[in-house]
Amino acid sequence: MSRLRSRADTRSGTRVRTRARARTRPPLALALPALLAVAFLLLPLVGILVRTQWGELGDHLTSPGVVEALKLSLLVSLWALALSLLLGVPLAWLLARVEFKGKALVRSLVLLPMVLPPTVGGVALLLGFGRRGLLGPWLEGTFGITLPFHTSGAVVAATFVAMPFLVISLEGALGGLRQRYEETAASLGASPVRVFFTVTLPMVAPGLIAGAALTWARALGEFGATITFAGNLPGTTQTLPLQVYLLLQDKPEAATSVSLLLLAIAMGVLIALRGRWTGTPVAREAAPAPVPEEPPTEGAHTAGSARTTTGVGGVAPPHDGGRWPLHATVTGFNELTLDAEPGTTIAVVGENGAGKTTLLRALLGLTPRAHAELRLGDTDVTALPPHRRQVAWVPQDGALFPHLTAVANTAYGLRARGVPRAQARREALAWLDRLGVLHLADRRPAQLSGGQAQRVALARALAARPRLLLLDEPLAALDQTTRARVRHTLRTHLAGFGGVCLIVTHDPVEAVSLADRVLVLADGRALQDAPPAEVTRHPRSPWVARMLGRNAWPGTASADGLTLAAGGRLVVAEALPEGAKALAIIAPEAVSVYTDRPGGSPRNVWPGTVREITAVGSRLRVLVASDTAPDLVAEITPDAAAELGLVDGASVWTSVKATEVTLVRL
Repeated sequence: MSRLRSRADTRSGTRVRTRARARTRPPLALALPALLAVAFLLLPLVGILVRTQWGELGDHLTSPGVVEALKLSLLVSLWALALSLLLGVPLAWLLARVEFKGKALVRSLVLLPMVLPPTVGGVALLLGFGRRGLLGPWLEGTFGITLPFHTSGAVVAATFVAMPFLVISLEGALGGLRQRYEETAASLGASPVRVFFTVTLPMVAPGLIAGAALTWARALGEFGATITFAGNLPGTTQTLPLQVYLLLQDKPEAATSVSLLLLAIAMGVLIALRGRWTGTPVAREAAPAPVPEEPPTEGAHTAGSARTTTGVGGVAPPHDGGRWPLHATVTGFNELTLDAEPGTTIAVVGENGAGKTTLLRALLGLTPRAHAELRLGDTDVTALPPHRRQVAWVPQDGALFPHLTAVANTAYGLRARGVPRAQARREALAWLDRLGVLHLADRRPAQLSGGQAQRVALARALAARPRLLLLDEPLAALDQTTRARVRHTLRTHLAGFGGVCLIVTHDPVEAVSLADRVLVLADGRALQDAPPAEVTRHPRSPWVARMLGRNAWPGTASADGLTLAAGGRLVVAEALPEGAKALAIIAPEAVSVYTDRPGGSPRNVWPGTVREITAVGSRLRVLVASDTAPDLVAEITPDAAAELGLVDGASVWTSVKATEVTLVRL
């Protein structure tokens, strides 16, 4: 039976693949011109292969003139590559990272040598760097440098036509690199130069290598600009392409052999790149599968183990022992003032677009949208760059450096602050141990699950010895069990932290369990800044009330209750001055659901329709939509739902006692 099923599955798979091929078959009107284009490009290359005298190939390539020209070509192309790297890498970074006037013009200048006839490029070089050019007389008179008809002139010509390949390739790689990696490195204390060499360059290495290979190949094959600017002097400027030009006049068979050599080099470079220079994704070897969130081995230690109190090798995770109160005045999109004593943890909540992440980036000095006058302890860090503020940041995705292991990631901030390598590694291992990921120390981010990566990112920020800690939804990627354990570890650390911690979160449990204060943002302003218990009892934001699982209806106080902004009227027991703005908070468990209009004491009764039923623990939440009141969430038991026969679309009545409504003045 299994054999028959296997055969059937095979036939089915074959049919699917056949249909897929049939759907992707190109129309003849497109396929024919495409084949002609391939033939047009291929035929000249085939001509070289066919006309090459293979028996005399060795003699042609080892003749003195060819060998001398080959050595000179290698010398010129390698110097051109070095000069392109020296000038082109900073230029590519500038074009990819900095906005400035005239950027389009600069990019056009970079592209110009690619579309300019090489001989015109040679003439331009003569007029710029020749003995009668704009800069030539000064170079010769001041430094004794003469570029035309000299090997250095051949290098300049090759660099002029080849450097654009490097700039374009590297600019594309830099443009595809998320700046969050570089910003995170800066928040860990790395200077811009260190960030460039330890994060940026390693991450764009494929684009850099591809650009360098193309630059070298183009410089090796340069002809027009070289012969115009540097001449054709044997042993001085006569490179291999120029040798081919001369051989065509006297020894065409030898010219074909040398052309074959240049063709083989060019094809070898392109095949080795495998399309990387075009931005085409390159297939990579599959990384080892991520290890489970809970390692099965007994040697693995979790954050709650006894060993984590001292860390690896008896090294306790360090604290500076300092105390750094926070004072910040934020202007721009965010307008608020923050004051917090050392050891304070502030949960920042609000709906999407409220300015939570902008606030964190303003404190880091990473955004023009908002500016923060920031004082940590007795130090005003407002004018300091991000890497000198001692403000550590964990972005939403963790932003682990993909080219570094977990332990190297964790030690990055310590190394950036000058801690010796061995000590930084010991402290990094201690933090990984505390967060329960010590067994992953030698793994790279691609080999970690989302939760594991987030714990490593937390360890990295905590290890950097910050004076202000900024966490942007740090536990969002963790499962419930791991989240509870890491929350406990984080709370334990924050209890002894001498600075201030801001945590952006959408999880009410995190806000209540980790924070001493809850800062509610709306449109960049502070809507409420109070202890969690106060925010829970009297939320001033409908969004926060709903986040906490409450019904929240804004309205205006009237003589007989509250006139709701969304329409309808609510009878309340608490009296407010007429015209006062208020938020009515109704707990879901205070809402009663009936199949018929209820009688008795309830003064707030509305007909409605069940729109959604969801399970929350051992109870059910029922969303009821009504034409006479805003949407209302009721919480009932499964037995009650079964007795009422609740299903989506069912008609029901809801009621709320006036005494069950809490009013919050806005």
